[in-house]
Amino acid sequence: MKTRLLKIVVFILLLFIIVNNIIFVPANILSWDVFGYYLYLPAKFIYHDLGLRNHGDAIHSVIEKYHSTASFYQAVQTPEGNYVFKYSMGLSVLYAPFFFIGHLIAKIFGYPTDGFSIPYQYSIFVGGIIYSILGILVLVKVLIRFFSEKITAILLCILVFSTNYIIHITMYGQNAMSHNYLFTAYALILWFTIRWHETYKWKYIVLLGIVCGLSILSRPSEIVCLIIPLLWGVHNKETFFAKFKMLLQYRFQILVFLIILILIGSFQFMYWKAETGKYLYNSYGANPGEGFEFLSPHISDFLFSFRKGWLIYTPVMIFALVGLFILLKRNKLIFFVLFVHFIFTLYILSSWSCWWYATSFGQRVMIPYYPLLAVTLGYFIVWLNERKKLFIIIGYSFFAIFLLLNIFQSTQSYYGIISLDRMTKDYYFRIFGKMHASDEDKKLLLVGRSFDGVEIFNNESEYNSRVIKKMDFENSEKRDSTVAYSGKYSFRLDSPDVNSPSIEYPYYKLTNKDHAWIRITAYVFPTCDVIDNPFSLVVHFNHKEFPYKYTTYGSDKMKLELNKWNRITFDYLTPEVRSKEDKLKVHFFLSGKEDIFVDDIQIEVFEKK
Repeated sequence: MKTRLLKIVVFILLLFIIVNNIIFVPANILSWDVFGYYLYLPAKFIYHDLGLRNHGDAIHSVIEKYHSTASFYQAVQTPEGNYVFKYSMGLSVLYAPFFFIGHLIAKIFGYPTDGFSIPYQYSIFVGGIIYSILGILVLVKVLIRFFSEKITAILLCILVFSTNYIIHITMYGQNAMSHNYLFTAYALILWFTIRWHETYKWKYIVLLGIVCGLSILSRPSEIVCLIIPLLWGVHNKETFFAKFKMLLQYRFQILVFLIILILIGSFQFMYWKAETGKYLYNSYGANPGEGFEFLSPHISDFLFSFRKGWLIYTPVMIFALVGLFILLKRNKLIFFVLFVHFIFTLYILSSWSCWWYATSFGQRVMIPYYPLLAVTLGYFIVWLNERKKLFIIIGYSFFAIFLLLNIFQSTQSYYGIISLDRMTKDYYFRIFGKMHASDEDKKLLLVGRSFDGVEIFNNESEYNSRVIKKMDFENSEKRDSTVAYSGKYSFRLDSPDVNSPSIEYPYYKLTNKDHAWIRITAYVFPTCDVIDNPFSLVVHFNHKEFPYKYTTYGSDKMKLELNKWNRITFDYLTPEVRSKEDKLKVHFFLSGKEDIFVDDIQIEVFEKK
């Protein structure tokens, strides 16, 4: 009866996943981040040009045709003109079987064999569903090793209905984001680790090496997955030395495991070497505003922030963390490994400067680790079932509340009531339990930021302003008396001095809030046609002398009159700064040959009232 019950639950859950994928199938599967993960395949096997040296225009045509992304942020262009893909290639490897199926279908039925037409899109989509099914089925095999079939069924229902797992493999991410694939990978890592420690068979260590290698190749921070086989069964000094002795006993298998890891990783190193001349390359380096800050992790925000706190939007995982400590008493053989893995994972993920990980419901980056947390959650349920009846009723009541809350908030998220990246505490409680948000409610959200770089300051009345800096060049070392808007001097942009002096201001002096609008006004005096003699106003922030959110206001957009002083105005929204010490920098740059004069550059800050 129990076996039948578990099979029925698994069947219903898998059917639910498939149906939800079909209901919420997006117009373009290969878009945004997925577009970046996938690029290796068409670049290698269709365009035969991994650096897009000769096919950059073809990719831009694909973007325009299929509306794959608002900007080509998924790749970095080198000074030599070739492109380096931002994301590592692991997901492309996992997509590959379905890419080739899509390519074959496109050829047979006459679709464009450009790597992005309908057959490719839906082949990757079906592949994502298959990986989802595999992940659930393997997780069943893992959980049944620790718990009864009844508790296993309960755990599966909790993962699907009470967490952000289902929303991110159906409604968001096209079922092709890394979270779905890595969820399956961690289920497999657990299973192969268990089986190898039970049997020491070659097939399990080889499969474990492949899955770990592909996980790290998909997201380098997943190097933490090696903690699982390395510390499995270790919980004190005696078991540590016993594990070390066992690894020496099976040293040839361990050597093969390491060789597999190195071989899989070598594909990424060889790609970087071919495209950049370096075996190690920071493909995120083109955006210095994004990176790891290991000395100042955002742990409390990551867990408890109303913007994206994991335990705020997936509160059922509080029980999984409690279960971690129950595990200490009930199964020391796996407590230490799961505890160490969780601590390292939490530290690494919360050290990323963009700790909210862009648009998502809750912390999507935690989804891959739900197979591990399902084990600790299971131990909590076992412990709960041993309590008195009243305590059990209270415990399961909370499970029911968290399940209903997750379903309701997932619905709110789908309909845009819960914002995917702009939530605040005030707004959260204003729309709690509601299926409608008024314009007045939405004023409580974080400021809206553009994906296409177009930002318009259209609510100035909601801000207070102050002038923080004015540069009139009257006391400047480099000044010119030929013409001046005010006073006696201005600054001449010419061939030796193509850059005006910079105005610099650290963020913490601009504002103590999450954003500010910066209004730059200046007077410019062009001496010839700006089409032939272009110049621009340059605004950006610097992190350790590297610029990010680099924005230019070109002279072709300024509507200038020749040989006259023209007042120009430009509004700039501060980025999500990486550090409060990062500096705003403002200057003019001349890209033409003829003289341009600038005067009275003023910086005005607008802060939310």
